[in-house]
Order: sequence, then structure tokens, then C-alpha cells
Amino acid sequence: MPVFRRQQHSIAVPRDLRALTTIDREHEVFPPRAGLAREDAREIWSAVQELYRSGAHPAMSLCLRRRGRIVFNRSIGHVFGGGPRDAQDAHKMLLTPDMPVCLFSASKAVTAILIHKLAEQGEIDLDVPLSLYLPEFGQAGKRGIRVSDVLSHRGGFPSIALPKAERKVELLNDWGRVIDLICRAPQTHGRQMAYHAITGGFILAELLQRVTGQTLRQYLDHHIRKPLGMTHFTYGLPPQHRDRVAINYVAGPPVRFPLSKVVERALLAPFDEVVVASNSQTFMDAVIPAGNIYSTAEELSRFFQMLLNGGEWNGKRILKPETVARAVAPRGRMSMDRMLMVPMRYSEGMMLGANPFGLYGPDTAQAYGHLGFINILGWADPQREISAALLTTGKAILGKHLVLLGKLMATIARRCE
Repeated sequence: MPVFRRQQHSIAVPRDLRALTTIDREHEVFPPRAGLAREDAREIWSAVQELYRSGAHPAMSLCLRRRGRIVFNRSIGHVFGGGPRDAQDAHKMLLTPDMPVCLFSASKAVTAILIHKLAEQGEIDLDVPLSLYLPEFGQAGKRGIRVSDVLSHRGGFPSIALPKAERKVELLNDWGRVIDLICRAPQTHGRQMAYHAITGGFILAELLQRVTGQTLRQYLDHHIRKPLGMTHFTYGLPPQHRDRVAINYVAGPPVRFPLSKVVERALLAPFDEVVVASNSQTFMDAVIPAGNIYSTAEELSRFFQMLLNGGEWNGKRILKPETVARAVAPRGRMSMDRMLMVPMRYSEGMMLGANPFGLYGPDTAQAYGHLGFINILGWADPQREISAALLTTGKAILGKHLVLLGKLMATIARRCE
């Protein structure tokens, strides 16, 4: 089969993608039944294929619902064997839409909703200091930080200062050590917006577990995963599913200074180490509240469709409408994120869209969702009546795929207007 020549940091891409594509024909509907013209659907899928042809992602899957109906539930590429440095004749397995992929930071949206559910039940108040529930958190100037501040990345403790020798991914498996480090960490950014890549998720999960006496997995199972009928959609991945999990690959040009230091500060370890560690049994055993839910694209789309429905799924009340409304409401204006160093707009748990152009395409101020490491997205857009998820396995910070990802998001936004 003819292929485009690849560089060391990109995959080999055949000219004809049909052999690499798997379509869930059982659940996809004829686009006009979802209010989407066939030409619009063709343009969206063409943009997905263009993104794959960038060579940055060994595998990717897309699920797009419009007006509650599945228009796309498809995957392209390989679970393993098709990475940038894999041999051409390596054993390969196709990714299918029912195979799990790690959501990384898109997990934050789910963790945030669990905290909002806890507030809905009257177990906590989002507008009081978190230290009322976790007294040890109030150290080093953090006594006044509210639960809502942490949800909206205004807690002032976006990273943990560690000696270089201790910046290891393995630290994330030591729950008690991480919580102790966060509690002792000083507030370094005041109430300024600064993305809490790891820290916010851990302290929110500790709050939930202290208040409920349940584990984070148990609470997610009871309130979200089982009511929505999910197969995966939990923190970590059970051993029986690991032979079908998508492998993550380092891709794209090397991450160099100063960007490498920004990434390492946020993730507590060097970029390449994080990617390699994400494929380990230890990572899949762990509970990382801000970063290791495993899901299919359809399951993540289903979660956002429930939010789009005002907290309802198949006649079941999962969340109250007012709970969803608060979870997706803007918390402040678009401003510079002091950690990511890009303009961002957050709710209490979600990354929000923007006008004239935002994370979810042009004129998407009503859209809400979350980005995952690095080109993973789950989102809902009430204006366009869509809930969607794009899962990718190539971890590339720089490269032409960024332009093509922007083009895909713009195509979805414009074609679903």
C-alpha cells in the first residue's frame, strides 16, 4: 500500500485510509436524521482524515452527537504497532470505537462534576473555604481558598515545588505523599487564574473521600458510570481491558527549553517520561483524579450529552438542571492563564469556548468541555446541539497537526450551526 514518507516523529500514513478506519454502523444515523446535511457530514469527516494525515496520531477516534443522535462514532489507526518509531512490519492492532483511551486532563471535567454532585446533595458548600473540610489544607496562606476557587483554577497552588530528583511520575501513585505536599505548598499565584494540572484534582478528590467515606471510583460508579451504562469510564483501567487499550506515543518535534520546563513543572516530570509512564501497569492501577479516566469517545460524548440534556439521560435524573447550570457558567472573563501562558476562560470545572474564536471553534462562547494531554477533547455546545469527543494517542505539543486540529474544530462548529 502506498504511504507518505515519514519523519522520526511522525507515523507512516497510507494514501487510502479505509483499511485503517472502523465505523460503528450499528449506532451511526443518517446525518439528516440529526439535522445535519450530508455535505456537512462529509466535510467534517474529511477534516478528521486531514488531521490523521498530519502523522501526529497513531490512533484517533471521534464521536459526534447532534440533537442526541450519533452522527459519527469512528476510529482511524492502530492501538499499537503504528507509532512514529515502530518498525514498518511491527505487529499492529486496529483501534475500534469500543476500545478505551486515556482521557488525561479531560478527566478533570468528570471530577469537577462529582464535586458539584456532592454539593447538590448538601454534603459540601462550594462557596466556603476548602480548609473547613480539610483543616491541614489551610497552611501556607491557603486558609481562605474556597472549593469553587480550586474548581476554577484560582486556588493559587498550580504546581508542587520538588527537587529534580523527586520529579517522577511514580509520585502520583503515593496518594498520601501528594496530598501532604499539596497541603504544605504555599499559595504562589494569589487568586490569579493558573491551570492546576495535577494538584486541584487530588485535593478535590481527597475532599470528596473525606466527606463521603467512599473512594473516588465508588462515587463515580454510583452517580455517573452505572446510571449512564458505561463499560469503561473510570479512573485507571481494570486488568481485563488492558490488552485492548490504546498505547500513547511521543510524537512531534522534541520538546525543548523553555517549553520543556513549563511542561515538567505542570506534570511533575519530564514530558517523555509522562508519556512512557502512561502506558505502564502502575499508571493503569492508579487513581489520578486530574488525569487517568479511561473511556471511549462515545462514552465521553454520552457524558457531555447528559450535561447538554440538563442532567438527564434516558429518563434518569443524574444531576439537577441548576447543578449543571452552575458547573458550566463562566467564572470570570477571558484572561491570561499564568500556568499555560495562553488566554483561557473557565467555569467551575470546565474550559469554555469563546467569541470570535475559542477552543471549540469560531463563535463558541456557549460551548463547554475540557482538553486532555494533548489533543484530546470532550465538549458540548448548546447553540449547535452537539456533544462530542475526539480522542488521540500521539503526544505532540508542536507541529502542523495543531493547525489541522483548529481546522477540524472550526469545521464542526460551522457545519453544525
